[in-house]
Amino acid sequence: MMKVGFIGAGNMASAMIGGIINSKLLSPSNIIASAKTDKTLDNIKEKYKINTTKDSISLVKECDIVVIAVKPNIYEEVLKQIKDYIDNEKIIVTIAAGISINSVEKIIGNDKKIIRTMPNTPALVNCGMSSLSPNKNIEKNDIDAVKTIFDSFGKSEIVDESLIDVVIGASGSSPAYAFMFIEAMADCAVSYGMKREMAYEFCAQAVMGAAKMLLETKKHPGELKDMVCSPGGTTIEGVKTLEIEGMRSAVIKGMTACIEKSIKMSNK
Repeated sequence: MMKVGFIGAGNMASAMIGGIINSKLLSPSNIIASAKTDKTLDNIKEKYKINTTKDSISLVKECDIVVIAVKPNIYEEVLKQIKDYIDNEKIIVTIAAGISINSVEKIIGNDKKIIRTMPNTPALVNCGMSSLSPNKNIEKNDIDAVKTIFDSFGKSEIVDESLIDVVIGASGSSPAYAFMFIEAMADCAVSYGMKREMAYEFCAQAVMGAAKMLLETKKHPGELKDMVCSPGGTTIEGVKTLEIEGMRSAVIKGMTACIEKSIKMSNK
């Protein structure tokens, strides 16, 4: 059975590891994580019962697929540390915004197998959405193996790297926007007397149900919105106010800022 290693054990790595284990795709004994501090490693080992180490080089030697899950500002340092231990069969998976396939190839070699990905934190509850962008050295069985991992904690699609900045805006960062929306709705419900825990449940379930309706019915979101809006009713009054207050414009501006930031990071 293949072994998967994570260099870095922060929030995103933890979400991915949790998703893999929850789906039972791999046993904890086939997953290794490395990090700089004992505290980080102790926390993730206690939570998921996986193998841990401070030695990223030993991790690379042992694993078939290596996920580089560190912050973008130390990617170069980590890649230079492990590059001499990456053979032509190991698959290097990157998950950082602003780190292009070309920039990784310049450090570890353009003959190495690299897949640039962009997952999101709902992977932790097996509802992640990820893009996969392979380099020229990736073969079908390689992308199939990595896709199986990412599908184990949600859905994934093979996407040309030229769209990676859009993916970051559409799914990588957007859970934060959804949490803000749910929090705002819950705040309003609380102001009218609903207990906060109950408000979160009602609002979050409504958002999850709406997303599920869109995915399963394949109907246009505008059509689904119209289905809720009775003439002269409560929903259309709320929709009218959100339109007046510029909800669509605010969302588009927020996503544009996110995408433009990703583009700037990639061009550094």
